[in-house]
Amino acid sequence: MAEKKYGHFDDANREYVITDPQTPWPWINYLGNEDFFSLISNTAGGYSFYKDAKFRRITRYRYNGVPMDNGGRYFYIKDGDTVWNPGWKPCKTPLDSYECRHGMNYTRITGSKNGVEASVLFFVPLHTWAEVQKMTLKNQSQETKTLKVFSFAEWCLWNAATDMDRTCRLERLPQPQLLLVGS
Repeated sequence: MAEKKYGHFDDANREYVITDPQTPWPWINYLGNEDFFSLISNTAGGYSFYKDAKFRRITRYRYNGVPMDNGGRYFYIKDGDTVWNPGWKPCKTPLDSYECRHGMNYTRITGSKNGVEASVLFFVPLHTWAEVQKMTLKNQSQETKTLKVFSFAEWCLWNAATDMDRTCRLERLPQPQLLLVGS
């Protein structure tokens, strides 16, 4: 199969495979069920919403934002002094390998750096109001690794127009490890 500049179709797996994260525009996959939806780009940008993309937005996304396609759901991996993302953005640390597979109601983004491979599967289960993000880490080097892994999501919490003023409140509830986020 002929490889295009940024990727190719994998007919056997019914996926579009992106092999270069630096596409001219975000290449988006639509994940969802009857009520809950997520749009995800080849670099893990995008947003999620419940029933209505304008009035019930969950995570933030600015269509005309600069830089383009920032905001989304990211995983940061710290390996020694190197910090990187499996989907390349937002750190833009050069990766040793990168692949994004957009399939039917799922996206898998895999990146590697310094002997560590991180693969993140994003999908929206049927009949569930949630986006699942499952990350698998593999040490492909011969040395023992000590990694720090952090996740990030930028909240919008309902009205996209109101969200433009960037007002958000955060409250810690008495139960341990529970935060209430609202706008």
